[in-house]
Amino acid sequence: MNSLILNAATRILVALMLLFSVFMLLRGHNEPGGGFIGGLVAAIGLTLYAIGHGTREARRALRADPRAIAMVGLALAILAAVLAVIGGDPFFTGQWLFIGGGEGEKGLPISSVLLFDIGVYLVVIGSVLAIVFALEDEV
Repeated sequence: MNSLILNAATRILVALMLLFSVFMLLRGHNEPGGGFIGGLVAAIGLTLYAIGHGTREARRALRADPRAIAMVGLALAILAAVLAVIGGDPFFTGQWLFIGGGEGEKGLPISSVLLFDIGVYLVVIGSVLAIVFALEDEV
């Protein structure tokens, strides 16, 4: 599509949508949201960019093959599940690591649940964009 308004608007909208998708990803532990909805928002933003600038420009802006992004996300999700087994807990049990903190303080909590959500986020982005780019290339 060759629209000046769409080209100008997509640059701003994509940045806002990607920022909002990260917010949805990080919010998902205690509120509605998480890796799936955050990944969908990011994929929609990048799809909008592909509509406005073309698939070739969208692939160049993404800088990675969507299938590779999906595979890395799947590996992260599986790693999050296996971390519990390594720790001696049942499969998919949340594991917590506390970074920093002094005596009597736990520090910053990092969980395997967040790692799983990031994996789902990447799987959704990669799979949706692989489908969209394949459909766009056929047209």
